[in-house]
Amino acid sequence: MRFKLMIVLVLFVLSTLFGGVGMAQDTSEVTILYWQAASILNPYLSGGTKDQDASSLILEPLANFAPDGAIMPELAESVPTVENGGISEDLTTITWKVMDGVLWSDGSPLTIDDFIFTWQYCTHPEGGCSSPQYFEDVVAMEDIGGNQLKITFGVPKPYPYGPFVSQSAPVLQKAQFADCMGADMSACSEQNFAPIGTGPFMVDEFRPNDVVTYVANPNFREEGKPGFDRVVFKGGGDAESAARAVLETGEADYAWNLQISPAVLSAMEAAGNGQVIVAFAASVERLMLNQTDVSPDNPNRSIYMGGDNSHPFLTIPEVADAMSLAIDRDIIASQLYGAGGKAACNIVNGPQVNVSDTYLGCARDIDGANAILDEAGIVDSDGDGIREANGVPLRVQYQTSTNAVRQSTQALIKQWWSEIGIETELRNLSASVFFGGDPASPDTYQKFYSDIQMFTSGMAGPDAETFLVRWICGNDPNPDNGWLGRNVPRHCDSEYDTLFTELTNTVGIEARGDLVKTMNDILVENGALIPLVFRANVSAHVSSLGGVDMSAWDSEMWNIEDWYRADM
Repeated sequence: MRFKLMIVLVLFVLSTLFGGVGMAQDTSEVTILYWQAASILNPYLSGGTKDQDASSLILEPLANFAPDGAIMPELAESVPTVENGGISEDLTTITWKVMDGVLWSDGSPLTIDDFIFTWQYCTHPEGGCSSPQYFEDVVAMEDIGGNQLKITFGVPKPYPYGPFVSQSAPVLQKAQFADCMGADMSACSEQNFAPIGTGPFMVDEFRPNDVVTYVANPNFREEGKPGFDRVVFKGGGDAESAARAVLETGEADYAWNLQISPAVLSAMEAAGNGQVIVAFAASVERLMLNQTDVSPDNPNRSIYMGGDNSHPFLTIPEVADAMSLAIDRDIIASQLYGAGGKAACNIVNGPQVNVSDTYLGCARDIDGANAILDEAGIVDSDGDGIREANGVPLRVQYQTSTNAVRQSTQALIKQWWSEIGIETELRNLSASVFFGGDPASPDTYQKFYSDIQMFTSGMAGPDAETFLVRWICGNDPNPDNGWLGRNVPRHCDSEYDTLFTELTNTVGIEARGDLVKTMNDILVENGALIPLVFRANVSAHVSSLGGVDMSAWDSEMWNIEDWYRADM
């Protein structure tokens, strides 16, 4: 009896020492930390990365973007091209062959009608879809038999890989979302919080702004996948605690967006429990300069109104030029981002064919910044240390999400702007609120009730068209579209719009790249945004987690069905 008790005690001790390190050691479960908690699981109703990534475990597109930017079939059998006949020679149609036998997690078959419905859902005139750009110029979708989807564009489409390519544009189940069209999109909480999908997992429980738990989809098409029975997708906290949970304590398997001090991150990695992974694509940490009046007593606060509601001084080119010139991007990149960032003066930083050399190497020049303002007559007339433009003091509120690196960036920029006579009030907001997209909240990045705000986003794939569409006239967030427009700074320039139209009709990587460079230069020159850092995706996973192949061109969860627990 005593011998048996001794065995039990030994097993208990061993379990405590080696099996009880945390959930990261459980072969049936994987724990993912996104310190920006998911607020919805429908990517068509949120522009936030955390919501798109959380939904990508469930919902799938026809194809994804791999780490090298290549298009990889997902629900499609292959990628259509002109050469294989999938794209018409006049570039007005693309035909996808969807894999046979794919089932939704409820056991019903995926059909071409589901794709057609999703297009109609996102482009409904009374809806509030956050990503209609993926269906730009689509005039028809047809089931042509043989499980084939034919998409017709109203104009020649040199790059037709918008609809249903990347985790930002997945297919929804028509049967589930049929009653959620137009004005009813946001009201369908059950559907938006627990979508039925074809992906490797399905929702078990969702607590918005907290945690999503998933279980394996029993009808997933790949035998033996996914490699885990259960996923816990935990939100909240901050980047540093997420990194520590993976790299030091092993309490979690994967930590996303580790925007923390390079020295701190390196010290954590040295503990030997996991590894930091880095991938560059086109993400840019930037400042947006609100082109509209944001005064709290203005009934049209932050609404573009055709340019008749302009900001009192942020629309003055010299002000934006001086603000940009006062910033030391090299210090921000090296001290706050390390290997995860490079100083950037362009809004488009990849692939190389798209990168303008007009503003490369924009060094800080405080004397030059002051000279620009002096020459424009924007001076401190009353001696209080703050310049005035047209009688209005240059006082700005500068907001971003709560994050140690972002708050450090804010503090540096506030100091540098004070050296050119601009007073700055700093504000930070919970990431789940700031990126949440709640049209009733005054604190979302889309509503932009502030003068300046900062965040990162990039291109969904290596072609810049769906990225640059953000800054065309009429794409601004406003009450009529539920504040879901993508043109956050409310930029409008006729030359830019003309070039964008040309881009949509231009064939060839080099020719398209030349247009992208020119459009990049217009955005920088107009001063509606100030690029700061070309950011890599920086995440981490425990050493026992295998199969991770991070893509910065798509969701980091794009291949989660391939993740597995490695033998250690």
